[in-house]
Amino acid sequence: MIDIFSDDSSINTVSHLIQLAVAPVFLLAGVAGVLNVLVNRLSRIIDKSEKLTEKLETNRDDKLIDKKSKFIKKQRSYLEIRVSNMNFSILSCTMTGFLISLVIMIIFLSAFFAFNGSAAISTLFIMAMASFIIALSLFLKEIFMASRYFKGKF
Repeated sequence: MIDIFSDDSSINTVSHLIQLAVAPVFLLAGVAGVLNVLVNRLSRIIDKSEKLTEKLETNRDDKLIDKKSKFIKKQRSYLEIRVSNMNFSILSCTMTGFLISLVIMIIFLSAFFAFNGSAAISTLFIMAMASFIIALSLFLKEIFMASRYFKGKF
């Protein structure tokens, strides 16, 4: 273990470590913002599904509206697919945050314990970006599905 706090250059070393960690920290803040958008989107889809469930319960009392009940069930099943996409998107986005946090941790650990963490950092960062791409792709799919839902083409 190297004592990075032993001399005047230790301030420069710690300062350099913080500089290296700043970019992933900003990325982590951006991921948190996207995660907030995804969770809000999921909440809105669930609210729509609950309203449809209430309509379905209301239609049970009126036996003449069987065709409308089938349409509502079709809408609900489409919303279930959208919920599933959003859940996977949230999972991928959360994994991105987790992997970026590991990158930050390894940056500091590699300095404290004097090992070359560049391979681990690079691998984790690539995995984080792949996970973020998946999250954004699923979010884009949700946007297209919402447009189709709005147009009644589901």
